[in-house]
Amino acid sequence: MLRQLRLTLAALLIFSASLRALPAEKPSVSEVDRSTLTGKVACGYQGWFAAEEDGSGRGWTHYEKGGRFHPGCCSIDLWPDVSELDDDEKFATPFRHRDGSAAYVFSSFRRKTVVRHFSWMKQYGIDTAVVQRFAVQVGGNPRNLRFVNTVLAHCREGANRHGRAFMVMYDLSGMRRGQMQTVVNDWKRLVDRMQLTKDRAYQRHRGRPVVAVWGIGFNDGRDYTLDECARLIEFLKDDPRYGDNTVLLGIPTGWRTFTRDSVRDKRLHAVLRKADILSPWTIGRFGTLDGAARHAKESWAPDMAWCRENNLEYMPVVFPGFSWHNLMRDTRRRAPLDQIPRLGGRFLWKQYVEAKAAGATMIYQAMFDEIDEGTAIFKCTNDPPVGDSPFLTYEGLPPDHYLRLVGQGGRLLRGEIEPSQEIPGR
Repeated sequence: MLRQLRLTLAALLIFSASLRALPAEKPSVSEVDRSTLTGKVACGYQGWFAAEEDGSGRGWTHYEKGGRFHPGCCSIDLWPDVSELDDDEKFATPFRHRDGSAAYVFSSFRRKTVVRHFSWMKQYGIDTAVVQRFAVQVGGNPRNLRFVNTVLAHCREGANRHGRAFMVMYDLSGMRRGQMQTVVNDWKRLVDRMQLTKDRAYQRHRGRPVVAVWGIGFNDGRDYTLDECARLIEFLKDDPRYGDNTVLLGIPTGWRTFTRDSVRDKRLHAVLRKADILSPWTIGRFGTLDGAARHAKESWAPDMAWCRENNLEYMPVVFPGFSWHNLMRDTRRRAPLDQIPRLGGRFLWKQYVEAKAAGATMIYQAMFDEIDEGTAIFKCTNDPPVGDSPFLTYEGLPPDHYLRLVGQGGRLLRGEIEPSQEIPGR
């Protein structure tokens, strides 16, 4: 009991310290309209990368595998382009480039780097960052809580400085039954201490702050229940002090028909009707141009019709490609490198065209910085390290190719450019 009390006090001190680092609110130039998600591309932002000696005390988090980060042992399939980063943003690794020079990575714990990412969002016209907040990290180890609070503070500053919007997405992965109160308590802290929903850069929709919850209705053995999920949604919607939010749910692809990755439980629809926006996860559900077109016809269009009938909105998820070879290299789920090829951007652009044709009014882009599963759209290098760990490249395309393409996807969504199967020229 005494040990738990000490951990709780330490977590509170860390939370308070992270709040002191928050930026003062100042008007931003070239701001996006933070009052609505309509016409917006909301880009998932993991913000979970840590490096040795970055001050977080978490080692090579989301770079390492099994506690080790060296050639032949890592969890990433793309290597970040750090050429624009300052020396205090780069961390040397045991990996080497073809010319023998040390390979560097970044840390999400570094304020300057996260704010820089938001400057890229502004430069390329990406509207909103959906900051991932893993529920298992906000109620346990104080070091983890310190990390996620620090990253959220960096994102808040980046959004304010560069005229972007940001919002919180709680990822329920790893939660156990009976632990949903952890999310409730964390949201209360963000509202009370961080004054998050009062921030001028916080994303709103239909007059209310947007809060996303990812991981409802999947059939992958999650321990928490639909009833617990329903109570969480009700809290976020109806609580007299902490509610009155627009609730966005990340759900399985097969949610409507109770197939594929969805639970076979008809109570799911009743739970989903409690929310405002549904966003089915599509990563790995199709992997070709024809597959994208088929998914739009067989899933997105009828999903949107169901949502209209039930007074809900719909946010399809698009992704540039997929690869988690190094992450799964020594497991039973071994996967090939470049499992879903990007095709120079044609795979992603096809999804934008099909989503627009299906009637999408908002889109979730997976993901800004997800190099573990090869879905990143931020700047990655065509000169990754060589050796025992193989890495993908952007196929010789400029490091900003996908940032630019996502910005063009937003223009397509808003009707600022005409639909075309051809990728817009630079």
